[in-house]
Amino acid sequence: MQIPLNYYLLLSGILFACGVLGFLIKRNIIAIFMSIELMLNGVNLSFVAFAAHWHALGNVHALSGQIFVFFVMVVAAAEAAVGLAIIIAVYRTRETLNVDQVNLLKL
Repeated sequence: MQIPLNYYLLLSGILFACGVLGFLIKRNIIAIFMSIELMLNGVNLSFVAFAAHWHALGNVHALSGQIFVFFVMVVAAAEAAVGLAIIIAVYRTRETLNVDQVNLLKL
């Protein structure tokens, strides 16, 4: 028994919406960072779902979804490395991770 494509897309949309909501509401830099990762995972799920759906239809280019997921994961890994380095640097200088209290333009 195969799960319909609509269920995967609904779950992907819910993951992305939770990420956007977390990005807009949270004030902690780490929580915002996790919300961005959640949005990327929602997009990855939709890519994989469409690739599996196309493969079930017999399309020759069915692996293109997995290739996009690979590139999104590479970008997410680079973002995690650079983002965490920036977060550590901000915490060392400001001693807080609250977005409202971190203003790098003021001394």
